[in-house]
Amino acid sequence: MMTRRFIGRSLQALASLALGTSLWLNAASALAADAYPSRPIQLVHGFGAGGNADVVARLVAQKLGEALGQPVVVDIKSGAGGAIASANVAHAKPDGYTLIMLTGAHTVSGALRQNLPYDSVNDFAFISTVSSFPFVVAVKADHPAKNLADLIAMSKTKGVSFSSVGVGSTQHMVGELLAAESGGEFLHIPFRGGGAPALAVLSGDVDMLSDTLTVAAPHLQSGSLRALAVTSAETWPLTPAIAPAAKTLPDFEVRSWLGLAAPKGTPNAIVQDINQKLHAILAQEDTQKALAQVGSMAAPSTPEAMQAQIKSEIERWKTVADRRNIKVE
Repeated sequence: MMTRRFIGRSLQALASLALGTSLWLNAASALAADAYPSRPIQLVHGFGAGGNADVVARLVAQKLGEALGQPVVVDIKSGAGGAIASANVAHAKPDGYTLIMLTGAHTVSGALRQNLPYDSVNDFAFISTVSSFPFVVAVKADHPAKNLADLIAMSKTKGVSFSSVGVGSTQHMVGELLAAESGGEFLHIPFRGGGAPALAVLSGDVDMLSDTLTVAAPHLQSGSLRALAVTSAETWPLTPAIAPAAKTLPDFEVRSWLGLAAPKGTPNAIVQDINQKLHAILAQEDTQKALAQVGSMAAPSTPEAMQAQIKSEIERWKTVADRRNIKVE
């Protein structure tokens, strides 16, 4: 009898100890979450220095670092239309210390690339879109095409080459959609990113640039490039002098975006905290002015809306890829 009582009391003591340990661990976990962030945060993007993703990532990094009380350090992992950066972040520890500035290219890669080492939707905790913007279709100032209709006519007789920041980028798909909608011949010449696509057009090696205003604006302002169209459905408020492509090709529209995400499994409390801080940052007048300087408009969203947008765009680019018989390994 004494032995049974001893065993029973021992089991009760062990159960109490286990419960206490569990409560302590939960409390420690909550304290750790409350302490976030306690060290610098890495913000990855997948395109060259000086491009749209880089400029906006550095703006957000500075502002977000101030809001979080820890440095946010931009880390470029360029290549494969942003897929290298996406893979890096998808496999990172989901603790809130690795974020990614995704671009519309994330959905293009999800549509075109057959062997991605990650799932474009399910391997990420989406936080919020940051900005929205169209692309500019432009040529060298002395190019014979004076407008988009001229360029399309030229593409049907001798073909037109166009540059982009890489296979699987949204810039790439702008050219492919032009070809699909116009019936012309557009030859894609990919570059790694940054200012290289514009330089190829300025040198006369490539006919057409389809890129962001971040890249194109300085050359448009200097007169070395001439804009033929902007890819928003209507006149873009920040470039009222540039005609929308839809005036030449009805219903033509490509508007891309930038947005923050983290690895799948990142605590929802962290996702929501960054979302709220980012919304506050995007509401600031100086942030909106800085975005306008690179042709973008602030476009905050919920995590759920960002995920839905990504799913929808993947399906759209799959359709374009099928029409143009584009396959990327």
